[in-house]
Amino acid sequence: MRRTAPVANAVGLLAGYALDRLLGDPRRWHPVAGFGQAAGALERRLYRPDRTAGAAFTALAVGGPVLLGAVATAVTRRQPVARAVLVAAGTWTVLGGRTLRHEATVMGRTLRDGDLPAARHRLGHLCGRDPSTLDESELARATVESVAENTSDAVVAPLVWGAVAGLPGLLGYRAANTLDAMVGHRSARYARFGTPAARLDDVLNLVPSRLTGLLTIAVAPVANGDRERAWRVWRRDRNDHPSPNAGQCEAAMAGALGVRLGGRNVYFGRSEVRPFLGDGPRPEGRHLKRAAQISGAVGLAALGLAAAYPLTVGRLAAAV
Repeated sequence: MRRTAPVANAVGLLAGYALDRLLGDPRRWHPVAGFGQAAGALERRLYRPDRTAGAAFTALAVGGPVLLGAVATAVTRRQPVARAVLVAAGTWTVLGGRTLRHEATVMGRTLRDGDLPAARHRLGHLCGRDPSTLDESELARATVESVAENTSDAVVAPLVWGAVAGLPGLLGYRAANTLDAMVGHRSARYARFGTPAARLDDVLNLVPSRLTGLLTIAVAPVANGDRERAWRVWRRDRNDHPSPNAGQCEAAMAGALGVRLGGRNVYFGRSEVRPFLGDGPRPEGRHLKRAAQISGAVGLAALGLAAAYPLTVGRLAAAV
C-alpha cells in the first residue's frame, strides 16, 4: 500500500486538475460555498473582538475539513482507486484556475469594447475593490493583480498542499484561504478576530507564492513576455508589497507583462496605497489575455511538480 498511495494521490491531482480545466467551478452546490456558509454560522456563535476567539474560530473551521480529509484517507488506505477518486474530487473542488482565466478574458474583451459600466460590474467577480470610479487602466490593473495573486491562491497553493499532504492538505488549505477572504481583512470588526486566520493563510502561502513567482518568470515567453525583465523586477520589487506573499506573484507578473502595478486601491469604506511594482506603462485591456495565458501555463507547470512530488520527494521522505 505504501507504493500505491503516492500513485493514487498523483493520479487524483492530475484528474482533478483536468476536471477544473474542462468544467471549471461547479455552478450549483459548490462545496466551498457551503463551507463558507457553515463558517459564517460558526463565526456568529464565536465572535468576540479579540484574537483568542479568532484563534478558536480558525482552529475549528480549518480543523474540521482537515479531520474529514484524514478520515477519508484512513478509510481508503487499502483502496487506491477510491483514494484517487477522492483526491480528484477534492482537487476539482478547491481549484479555480479555469474560472480565473475566464474572468480575466471577459474583462479584457469588455475593456477593449469600451464598456466601462459592464467592466466595473464584472470586477466584483475578481476582487473586493470599489469599481465605481475606476477607468480602463485601473480596472485592468486590478484584474492583473488579482490574476497574479489568485494564480497562487486558487491553483498553485492547492496543488502544493495536495502533493505534500494529500486530501487533508487540499481541504485544509482551501478552508484557511476561504477564512482569510471572509475575516482576514483590516476592518473594524475583524481587526483582531481575523488576525489568526490571516496569519495562517500567510504561512500556508509562503512557499506556493514564491513558487508562483518563479514559475511566472519561467513561462513568461508563452505570452511574449521577457523572462530576464521578469526576473529583474521580481528580485527588486517582490518584498515591497505589504503582503508577504502577494508581492511575489504580482512583481513577477508585472515584469513578465512589462507593466507597472501598485498604487491606490479603494475598497468599500477604506483605501490603501501600495508601492509600485514593475516598470513601464499601466496595464490596459490588451494585457489581460496575456495575463490569463501566463496563469494557465503556471498552473500546468505547478501540476507537473505536484504530480511528481508524491512519487519522488514524498516517497523518499516517507521512507526516511
